Parts: sequence; structure tokens; C-alpha cells
Amino acid sequence: MFDPDVSIATERLTLRPFGPKDTLRIRSIVQSGARFLPPGAPDRISGIAPWLMHGVHELRRSGQGVHLAMTDADGVIVGAISLFKTSWSAGTTEVGYGVHPLYRGRGLATEAVRGLTAWALDTMGLRRIDLTARLDNLASLRVACKAGFTWEGVLRDAVLDEDGAHDLVMFGLLRHDRRLPAVTLPKTELRTQRLLLRPQTPADVPDLAVTGADPLTQAYTGVPRGYDEEHARGYVAHAERMRMRGLGAAWTGEEPATGRFVLNVDLRDIDWHSRTAEVGYMTAPWARGNGYAGEAVREIARWLFERHAFERLQLRAAPGNTASQRVAEKAGFVREGVARSSLGGQDLVVYSLIPSDLA
Repeated sequence: MFDPDVSIATERLTLRPFGPKDTLRIRSIVQSGARFLPPGAPDRISGIAPWLMHGVHELRRSGQGVHLAMTDADGVIVGAISLFKTSWSAGTTEVGYGVHPLYRGRGLATEAVRGLTAWALDTMGLRRIDLTARLDNLASLRVACKAGFTWEGVLRDAVLDEDGAHDLVMFGLLRHDRRLPAVTLPKTELRTQRLLLRPQTPADVPDLAVTGADPLTQAYTGVPRGYDEEHARGYVAHAERMRMRGLGAAWTGEEPATGRFVLNVDLRDIDWHSRTAEVGYMTAPWARGNGYAGEAVREIARWLFERHAFERLQLRAAPGNTASQRVAEKAGFVREGVARSSLGGQDLVVYSLIPSDLA
């Protein structure tokens, strides 16, 4: 059973049970319409007193979990976190959380999840904690990855909300896991003589859509046919999910003077053990012929080699895409051969770059 008087201290928070002393704060939250309290929390003032006296504690009394308030150094409730679906015989539970809208973006959810899961595994003797988050909820996915959970898979159409069915990502944390955040490449701005390479934003979607739909892009890359803004939005979200899992990274290249989009560059298939990755890029139709792609790829390669100790960067291009092959060669890549039937049955020319090539 969970201790009714549990108190868990983290660097900036205290996780403790809700109680009658929280009446004024809960009243303020209910009146504001902020939604982050545990399931069953009152949406009317009249429901606050019975919820604080009884309702919020029913989960603990059943032995299936516990609802805790996240309070800051001043004792203000800034969020809520829960364990639920606890099976003592199996040694498993699930964690869920919410942060007040005014306190989001400060890493409080990650801190609370780390604190509560460490207590559940180390003190309460549980062996596994589940966490689920909607595939399109990047903030919650980021919390799970930073808290040391392992991305285990996607449950398709697993939850039905007002706007329809959504996929859920299943995460797991085991007692013997190292509980360290996934190794990732940081969101970083890089500059060349003519370019600003910055993290992607939703504002890039229109230009990405035009670039992806361009006949040359369609002919020589694996982007979906009929590429449109929906595809581009999906790509931006997918690229960020890959980054937070340590599997990739993506940049938008723009002209610093005008802010105009000129290309997209991404890293994929990152292998942290071998320190290798593959690079790909799409140059906007209006920016081709200026050498931007080679300039961007070379700068990202230098950053990977010098700042993150990578040993190899691979680049593949269609045999008929002579422009992309020129990009590789001008950036210093060495042609290694042809990988047969690599992309939809199409051969690809393989190039590589290693640190000594940039010396």
C-alpha cells in the first residue's frame, strides 16, 4: 500500500498528498479553467471540499495508486502526478502527470516523474513503470525520454478523444534501467559564410511542402508522392520525435539577410555506439545552383566530428542525380560504390565522410 503521508523532495519540487489546506489553491485552479489535475477532480466549486477530503484519496485507499500534488519552493501547487493501475503481485504501475499552464516549459514534469519513479522503484519495490503519451504530444514524449523511459512501441488508434482516434506511444522503465535520458543531439544553430542552419519550426511547413512536391525532389528522393503541407507537418513532428529518441536531427537552412528558406538537412540512422549517421537534404527549387547544400552538409559534418566525436557520415544519391553527387564530392565525401535496390528498387551511390577528410 502507498503511504498516506508520503513526501518526495526533488531539486525544485515537493510531491505530497492533496489535503483540505489546498482548498484556496484548488478553488483558484477550478475558477481559471486550467486542466491538469488528476482524473475525477472537480470542475465546480461545490465539489472541491469532498474531493479533497475523500475523492482524491480513493485511489490510494484501493491500493491501486496515489495522486500527489507538485508544489514549488513556496508551497504553490504547480502540477499533479499520479501512479495508477498498480499491481503489487506483478510489481507494475503506470505514471501520469499534468502541469499548470503557467508553469509549463520549465522541466517540472520531467523532474517530478524522475522523483516519483525513483521512489516507486527503489522504496516501494515495484519493478516496472509504464507511461503512455499521444504520438502527437511532443511535450509529453519529451518528458518520457528525458526521464529515462524506453520507447517500446506505438499503439495504433489506442485512444479516442473529441477530435478522433489517436496513436499512443508506450514507454517503460524497469528497476535495473540506468534511468538516464536518451542520448540526443541538441537543438543547435550553426552558421556558415552564407547560411543560418537552425532547428525546424512549423513556419517552415509551406516551403517544405513546395520543396517536397517539386518534380526534381520527387524524382530523386523517397518523399511521398503528392507531397503537401500535411506531409510536411508530419515530417517536422517525426524529425523531432527521432531527435528526442537520439535517432536523428534536422535543420532548416535560410539566408541570414532575408530569412528565406533555402534547404532542409537531416541526420538519420544515428548509431551512438559506432558514432555514425547518414545525412540527407532537400534544396528549394529557387535556391538550387548556389552550392548551399554542400556548404550546409560540410558544416554539420564538422560539428558532428568535432563536438560529438562522430567517426563517419554517410550520404546516398540516385545514380541519375548528378547534382546531388556533385554536392557530396564538393563537400569532401568519398565515393564508395553502389548499393543495389536501396530505395524502392532503385540503386543508390554511396559516399562517406570521415574526420580526416576535413583536415
